[in-house]
Amino acid sequence: MIQTYSTTIRRKEMDAVLTCMVDEKIGPGDLNARFIQQVKDFFGCDGAVALRSPFSALKYALRSLDLPVGEGIIISALAPAWHYQAVVDFGYKPIVIDVDETTGLVTCDAVHEAVKAGGRLLLLHESMGIMPEIEQIVQLGIPVIEDVSKSAGAEVPAFDENGNTITPKKAGSFGVFTILTLEERDVITAGGGAVLMAPARRDWIVLKKFVDVMPKTELLPDINCALGWVQLKEFKHNEMVRKRIYTLYQRTCMSGKHKMFVRGSGFPVQEIKAQDGETTEEKFDNTSTTSCFPLVLTSSFKDVKQYTAKKDIEISAAYEDSVIAANEEELSSSCIKAKSLYLRTALFPLYPRLTHSQVSKIVKILGTLP
Repeated sequence: MIQTYSTTIRRKEMDAVLTCMVDEKIGPGDLNARFIQQVKDFFGCDGAVALRSPFSALKYALRSLDLPVGEGIIISALAPAWHYQAVVDFGYKPIVIDVDETTGLVTCDAVHEAVKAGGRLLLLHESMGIMPEIEQIVQLGIPVIEDVSKSAGAEVPAFDENGNTITPKKAGSFGVFTILTLEERDVITAGGGAVLMAPARRDWIVLKKFVDVMPKTELLPDINCALGWVQLKEFKHNEMVRKRIYTLYQRTCMSGKHKMFVRGSGFPVQEIKAQDGETTEEKFDNTSTTSCFPLVLTSSFKDVKQYTAKKDIEISAAYEDSVIAANEEELSSSCIKAKSLYLRTALFPLYPRLTHSQVSKIVKILGTLP
């Protein structure tokens, strides 16, 4: 059976973890600091802290923003369920909004309406690695906390005043604070935990006051940081492999009856000849991250799952751990599009450890789905 998920952990990652164990330094220490430096280099943020849980990351972000308890926090109906639970546990009012059915993301218009309804902060989950209308959303004037757990590595095209292309902005650089969870199924894993980042120096100065007096039990242990550190170093290679596979899946599904999410301009693979005319390199569109392969089914999820299982391929419901999944009865009438996607979106295996024969098998099944 080809499993839907598989953590991208190779010998390099295991060697780093084992070295940490042999040195008997598994608590927060030097590797935590090295991991944070790697995070700063990767995301271009001014400061960051690695914590034991996403709850802790959101807690310190809210403290740094000094958002009064009881205020409304806007979240997507398809965001991870922990978003809703954390907002409630910290004493805030969750304002859950519907999504665009073509992307699975909240829209600028929906956020604007939520602001009118009392939303004072947006906890923005960039689902399935796709970037939302982030620049328009930021211009609404409310604080934004980005969740880049699925979109790490994605970029937003940028232009100068004359319309010329300049260095693109990375996912995680738009909000006041950014959260990167490091759980098993995230695009970058450390076996658990989360990183809280401050893209701008002025916000890091505020956050650092809390970091400096933070209990050590809040910090991510070195044994997890060792894994996360190597994962970040290997991200570019892993993402290139995922995009190659994604492109094969995409080509097969373009003529099928099931739908894919709209993500930038797609992922065309271009072979570019080097100057010697012999070697080639691949260039991919980086406007989103290929952390998974979601397919919005036009037929029953149960029927498709049974069909793929007979072919020894496991698929999973894409939003089985979402806000709407945990609050379906409450949100069904107000988040109709999100509920539809929750019921019909399937995830197919997509990770670097897939062999050529496994990828070929999945491609064949994608082309014959009921």
